[in-house]
Amino acid sequence: MFKMFLTFVRGSAAIAEERFADRNALLILDQQMRDAAGAFERAKKALAVAIAQDRQESERLAASHARIADLENRVAAALTAGDEVLAREGAEAIAALEADRDAAAGAQALFAAEIVRLRRHVGQAQARIAELDRGRRLARASEAVRQMRQGRIEISPAHESTLAEAEQTLKRLRERQVEAEAAETALDELDGAAAASVTEKLAAKGFGPRLRTTADDVLERLRGRQLQAN
Repeated sequence: MFKMFLTFVRGSAAIAEERFADRNALLILDQQMRDAAGAFERAKKALAVAIAQDRQESERLAASHARIADLENRVAAALTAGDEVLAREGAEAIAALEADRDAAAGAQALFAAEIVRLRRHVGQAQARIAELDRGRRLARASEAVRQMRQGRIEISPAHESTLAEAEQTLKRLRERQVEAEAAETALDELDGAAAASVTEKLAAKGFGPRLRTTADDVLERLRGRQLQAN
């Protein structure tokens, strides 16, 4: 029983963790992006330092070559002059310089290869960060549209209205406007009907022209046509 309870607690914690991550996915993504960008900037600085050190090593190696060449000329001159002691001393110095040169050349080769590898990794990281940034902007826009169209799935703050609520408000407003317009139209029709009734009564008494054709008007028109035909 206790084991089952522990399993239940662990399952509940896992579900709560997943729900928390889902609700705050954009915030978590933003922080992860900031962390990745910080690591990327540190890597770039480290690479810049490595490139600067590699250039310094190249300069030292070039200086070693120049110094060895200079000593070789001087030792050759000492040999020509028959000064074996100075020539040997110079040769020993050349041998030491050549040992340092060979060690520096090997180290520089490894260093250069490592810089190439670091450049490749930094370039790949930059491309991945750029892709993540584009995806983050798209996810943020999609989330904004989803919230606008459907409202928040979780409980909204009390002060925040959804699009559906705004649509309902507009619908009620339009219904009230339609009702008001219909009432005004009905009143206008009633007023017009009352005025027409009075006008008809006056016309029937011969006050002013008649408003409609009567049977006498029709008969008179037909008789007139017959007289014209004869």
